[in-house]
Amino acid sequence: MKFLTWMLRGFAIAALIAAASTSAFSARTIRFIVPVPAGASTDFIARLMATYIGTMEGVTTIVENRPGAAGMIGTEYVSRQPADGNTILITPGSYLIDAQIRNATYHPIESFEPLCALAASPALFVVPSSSPYRTLGDFLKDAVARPGELSLAAQGPGTSFHLGVMTLLGASKTQFNLIPYSGSAPVATAVMGSHVTAGIVGYSVVAGAIKAGSLRALAVAADRRMAPFPDVPTFAESGFPTIRMDNWFGAIAPAKIPADTTSQLIAWFKAAMTAPESPSLAKLSSRLD
Repeated sequence: MKFLTWMLRGFAIAALIAAASTSAFSARTIRFIVPVPAGASTDFIARLMATYIGTMEGVTTIVENRPGAAGMIGTEYVSRQPADGNTILITPGSYLIDAQIRNATYHPIESFEPLCALAASPALFVVPSSSPYRTLGDFLKDAVARPGELSLAAQGPGTSFHLGVMTLLGASKTQFNLIPYSGSAPVATAVMGSHVTAGIVGYSVVAGAIKAGSLRALAVAADRRMAPFPDVPTFAESGFPTIRMDNWFGAIAPAKIPADTTSQLIAWFKAAMTAPESPSLAKLSSRLD
């Protein structure tokens, strides 16, 4: 809660700075570092922002994927960059967790400057369309009958998805094999290819596949059902009220960048998200009933 409070306070303060300051920031090249593989929600958001900031502001934008160690490799890289605003981390909120359960060379608060909250999306429990499971209960019942035989893929370890899976294991008193992946995109690929029995993956990564019939969603880790998939129950409705895996995404920079640089970057992100011709980030975020 302390970390989330810090992030929200930081975003609010940054917004005030942006409104009140005239910037002298004149970067011509900005690198967007993505700490997960290409194709994940974070990567898609970064490329969306890079495209529109580059187009509207006339700067060169580069997106670099630096995945590994549950996002810590890319995050650490950004923490070591000059505080000039030329390197920005587009990250899921799990970066706040990672540094607390692993040996990190950076501090999740002191090493960064929050810039902008971009989107939020819950996780979905999915199976291949050919799967015999129609509900989460079906999967768990079979896991009880065949302990250790079923497999569940999720981003991890140390991510919110991984912690959610561990909560499910304990609450359901079942045994299945947790298969960790470096991001949601490879999890979705593994599930669609039936390389694993099921997976927990971000909404924006699998929404299209669910609508196309390639995947079937059995539960959503949110407090309400999602408008695009009204027939998919929540984990709470499936008997697990403590499981919620909302993943938010934000832009942060190395700590101690100048205030005018911060204000200019925030203004660019705001313009990119509100431009009439810009695709809405609502397409990436879940819509809840």
